[in-house]
Amino acid sequence: MSDQQSYEGGPHPGYDPYGQPQTPGNWAPPPGQPQFPNPYADPYGTQAGPAQQWQGQTWDTQNHARMPVAEQQPYQQAPAPVREPEPAFGPATLAGNARITDAQRARLEGRSPVIEPGIQPAALTALLGALLAVAAPLGSYALVVPLVLLQAVTAAGWFRLNGMWPARQGIALAFLGGLVADVAVLAAGREQAPVAILGPLGIWVLLALVLQLRSHASPDERMYGLMATVASSALAILATGYLGASPAAVSVGAAAVAVAVLARALPMPTPVSVVFSLLAAAGAGFAVGGLTDLGSQGAALGAGAAVCALIGHRVAGYDYPSRFVHFTAGVALPLAAAAPAVWLLGRVFA
Repeated sequence: MSDQQSYEGGPHPGYDPYGQPQTPGNWAPPPGQPQFPNPYADPYGTQAGPAQQWQGQTWDTQNHARMPVAEQQPYQQAPAPVREPEPAFGPATLAGNARITDAQRARLEGRSPVIEPGIQPAALTALLGALLAVAAPLGSYALVVPLVLLQAVTAAGWFRLNGMWPARQGIALAFLGGLVADVAVLAAGREQAPVAILGPLGIWVLLALVLQLRSHASPDERMYGLMATVASSALAILATGYLGASPAAVSVGAAAVAVAVLARALPMPTPVSVVFSLLAAAGAGFAVGGLTDLGSQGAALGAGAAVCALIGHRVAGYDYPSRFVHFTAGVALPLAAAAPAVWLLGRVFA
């Protein structure tokens, strides 16, 4: 009973059920001691200090409606400026990215991957054609001198056109095939020229195959080397057709090729340039044919030789070739490609 009365009548000392509890926040130091700030006095800052303001968006707790905050705008960071010289890089790869070639870049940009050899290689082609035209009436042995030069430039230019350099074995093999064909035609005579040309051509295909089989390169490289060697040997051997053709046909065809290539190098649109070069070649063939026993048929022979020459000229300008390609393949391919046509049309019009 006494305990209950003491509890109801008066609380324990230091306890106030309706007042403020005796916590460290309400504790005051005795008089005479220095006053220190109490961090536990008002943890929510309701009694002293400036009031904090909420800067975000708030909601009403009753209807959950969004209440916009006036005179306070959320901080927005300005976007970083984008620099236009900065290059754009593609995604990273594990195997790396091979360098794109000039021809591939030209195709992606919508440009033609063909560069014409130009006037200087055309002038050299015209000079070599003039040498063939002048040497043909002098005899087969006189004709061999510019022909050997043509075969050497053809063999070197074809390998460089295909991006295979240095390729001494392939170039030497192709050039040797041309020399063997020349000797065979000189020994057999013009009447046996087809057999004397086709025989070395078949043998040299087998030699090119054996050469590539002995190579220690990768299968792809061996295939590229085989195709380049066979094509170069074939062009050098087929150029021997000038020895098998009649002297009049050689003079007309070589002169027509020289004029056609010079006309093609003039600064004109491609369709106009092609038509103009064919007409010029036909005119040159007609003029030179009048000096020989071909007569007016020289115009047809000259036009036929010019068609093959323009094909070789086009091939020499393909796939962004270098200056060395222009002065080798660009010089030799028009004349080498026209040799079979000169031999065949010479037999037809003879």
